[in-house]
Amino acid sequence: MKHLHLVPTGLKLDFISKKILFFVFSALLIVSSIALFSVNGLNYGIDFKGGIMMEVRSKTGPADIADYRDKLSNLGLGEVSIQEFGEPEEVLIRIQRQEGDEKAQQRAVQAVKDVLTDTVEYRRTEFVGPKVSEELFMDGLLAVSFAIGAILVYIWFRFEWQFGMGAVVALIHDVISTIGIFALLGMEFNLSTVAAVLTIAGYSINDTVVVYDRVRENLRKYKKMDLAELLNMSINETLSRTVMTSVTTMLALLALYILGGEVIRGFSFAMIWGVVIGTYSSICLAVPLLTYFALRRSDDEEEESEIEKVEKEEGAV
Repeated sequence: MKHLHLVPTGLKLDFISKKILFFVFSALLIVSSIALFSVNGLNYGIDFKGGIMMEVRSKTGPADIADYRDKLSNLGLGEVSIQEFGEPEEVLIRIQRQEGDEKAQQRAVQAVKDVLTDTVEYRRTEFVGPKVSEELFMDGLLAVSFAIGAILVYIWFRFEWQFGMGAVVALIHDVISTIGIFALLGMEFNLSTVAAVLTIAGYSINDTVVVYDRVRENLRKYKKMDLAELLNMSINETLSRTVMTSVTTMLALLALYILGGEVIRGFSFAMIWGVVIGTYSSICLAVPLLTYFALRRSDDEEEESEIEKVEKEEGAV
């Protein structure tokens, strides 16, 4: 039975010798992401800013967004954002939170309906208050922080603390770079994006654990092999599996991004970026970082592995 291999078997690519190049690239990516976040900030959605969100559908063909913008700009509602939402007939209207209680928000919605009259169908109307939006933001931040902390503890117990440090550095790299790409493109950052960031963390750590498990296995087998050579061998042995998983996941995400509509486009984009950057960090960041730690080969440094014994016996024959 033949198996599909996107990466040829028996590869001996040297990743570890290029670790400085990888580290410099990752450092530039993180610094750029932090700078973009500091300068541009994030385009927070209603979830985090609070306000009114209305999804409408034109009954007279493709929506005239310029006309809608002219009509709503004269209502004195403050910041109003209007954009096409999937199909040409569908429009998403975002209005900043109005001063006052819930009745003030309802008056703003009614003002919009009075201007647009019966030319549109109102599909969805949502209100998010400032207290709720602040709580959602803090909950999202805590969720990401707790996830990274839990992953550190898991890796620490599953392997050793050196592996845990490498995995967390790679995870923080993935999260910060995801925030940076959203700050660069100005895409909406909402609760679904936070869910995507958490999913990225899980996907990235899954790739990292696979490679780390092979590293640990090879550390026990080849006690006298040079560490850089051993790490390269471990990456190459798992490269086919890593690439196959990433490609198949990417195919599903691309279909979701193209066909899923505007509602989940931000989530899909974050996941596509996460698969790319997570695969990169697992191979080019998490593993090369191990060269700076003193990894323990086994409980007994003098004990020879079965493979080394067999190799000696074959050499003697």
